[in-house]
Amino acid sequence: MLVILVGLLAGGLLVGPASADETAGGDPGDVVSAVPLPAPLPGRATRVLYRSTDTAGRPNTVSGTVIVPLAPPPGPLRLVSYAAGTQGLADRCAPSRQFAAGTEYEAPFVSTLLTAGFAVAVTDYEGLGTPGEHTYVNRAATAHAVLDMARAAQALDVGVPADGPVALAGYSQGGGASAAAAELAPSYAPELDLVGAYAGAVPADLAAVAAFLDGKPGAGLLAYAVNGFRAAYPDLPVDEVLNDRGRAILAETRDQCTGDTVARYPGTRTATLTRDGRPLTDYLDEEPFRTRVEEQRIGARTPEAPVLIVHSVADDIVPFDQDRELVERWCARGATVQFVPTPVPTHVGGAVPGFAAAVPFLEGRFAGREAVSTCD
Repeated sequence: MLVILVGLLAGGLLVGPASADETAGGDPGDVVSAVPLPAPLPGRATRVLYRSTDTAGRPNTVSGTVIVPLAPPPGPLRLVSYAAGTQGLADRCAPSRQFAAGTEYEAPFVSTLLTAGFAVAVTDYEGLGTPGEHTYVNRAATAHAVLDMARAAQALDVGVPADGPVALAGYSQGGGASAAAAELAPSYAPELDLVGAYAGAVPADLAAVAAFLDGKPGAGLLAYAVNGFRAAYPDLPVDEVLNDRGRAILAETRDQCTGDTVARYPGTRTATLTRDGRPLTDYLDEEPFRTRVEEQRIGARTPEAPVLIVHSVADDIVPFDQDRELVERWCARGATVQFVPTPVPTHVGGAVPGFAAAVPFLEGRFAGREAVSTCD
């Protein structure tokens, strides 16, 4: 019984609101607390609370998981800060909690990295598993959480070198977080020895993603984005735009994980959720929403580390063309980018070839081999 209780506490399932000490000041990446996390993974897992920074530059506290391989290869541990794809908005959806429960759908990818000898640090993102709301697909907050997760892993006494090389990896929401972190690393975390980043199916242009999803099977995910905007920018007049049904869906999705949301609202058209019957995309072209949406655009800054982007040409969630435009923007700014379109259909299907390409890419970055660039 004691073992079960310790496991629940470590997994965060019995963890309540953060204490005063956990929300006090500190530097980004400082570890607030760390406990063993029993989880069905090929490694030793630790659940951590660490300092980070929100959209407005204010300090916050984020949770995450650091996993060290059971049989690490010779030499210093290589660290991958891993950004998970869409989990949902409820605290129970946080990767650290799902790792403990054995329900995390990204666990096979994380396990592959562990088996390959990487240490893996997985952020839960702001407000997912900790007090407050999750700022879903918010560029700055997710990038900060990913970079500070790496800092926290280096600060732990688990064998990760304090000044060793770091790589980033993620797909979908995680691809956006990885790409945004690669862009912000030179200014936000210049001390990190960032050697490369894999970013799959990046939602780089949220306006384009919203237009693509509206009325499609994955339309419910738009509610996550609107909730995320409300959390990051409480001044936005979201409630003034939505009708009763729209506000109800926002409330419902704040207590859902991804599978529930996708299954519950397939084909929803956002024009049925607004007071004046216009789709949400109309509002994204108008102030004050336009400026806030534009702030999320990935590609206006230059990553200094090489980046691999893999995206299905038949993605049904994140449109392919806006990633091609991201690559063009980065190439024009002098970045080293390898862009790999894959013919494997659907968003879920595209994750498999993406990750298959990511592992050798990451191996090459840690080995110091020259990165491939598809920029002209």
